[in-house]
Amino acid sequence: MATKSEIEYQILELKSDYIRQQGDIEKLESTGFPQMIEKAEQRLKDMEIQLAKLNEELAKF
Repeated sequence: MATKSEIEYQILELKSDYIRQQGDIEKLESTGFPQMIEKAEQRLKDMEIQLAKLNEELAKF
């Protein structure tokens, strides 16, 4: 089991990746790559699920 500080770090890292992914989606939307946008949006959904799990773990501390 990860420590509280490790979980907090993972959450911060995931949030940073999430923001970066959102920027990538905006770029893809402006250039018109629908298949790539769908994949990028799925990655965002996966990150949201992972973030929820990390927040659940953090709440146990």
